[in-house]
Amino acid sequence: MSVLLAIDTSIGTSVALKTGDRTGEHQSSDERGHTEVIGGLMARLFAEMKVSPSTVEGVVVGIGPGPFTGLRVGIAAAKAFATGLGVPLYPISGHEAVAYGEMPDTPNAPPVRVLQDARRRELFVTEYSGLNAQGLPLPVSGPKLLTRTDYVEEARDVWPQHIPASTLLWLAELRLRAGLGFESDQALYLRAPDVKPAGAIKRVSA
Repeated sequence: MSVLLAIDTSIGTSVALKTGDRTGEHQSSDERGHTEVIGGLMARLFAEMKVSPSTVEGVVVGIGPGPFTGLRVGIAAAKAFATGLGVPLYPISGHEAVAYGEMPDTPNAPPVRVLQDARRRELFVTEYSGLNAQGLPLPVSGPKLLTRTDYVEEARDVWPQHIPASTLLWLAELRLRAGLGFESDQALYLRAPDVKPAGAIKRVSA
């Protein structure tokens, strides 16, 4: 595909656009203002790349893991964009993009453990062991929640400051070239949201 858009809001906000052999990316480190910044970042990116949003042929979205409040903004935006244009949605774990950026492009790439603050004194953790035959990080554990009291530091640990949307684009292209599938479009919250629907209304007898 010649024009791909990527969106991730699991750690701050990151958007990237690829057209032909050109790739652009913009990020915001604000971990709470996703709704306020995502539209501006996308508009700026399209303008700088001189690309019309109507030419996008696929939308790549980071599905987490990440906090409920932030992660849903990016997924909702990506789904709306893809639905509006009638183009495919390509969901990928953000941790896969981080691991890919840390691994050399060799069959014997060292293992990587991606860790991310999950709040409530917990961490999101995914472990990868080298690259598979298609050149994609091979997950061996997770994503899962780990309490901070159970965390033991390892040399292979990576703590991302953001999820690189440009790497999500590259991973999507690798999958498409190899004829591989993508993740479910369901967000990886790994825990139930704080706000839950109210239960059935109780009848009050006279």
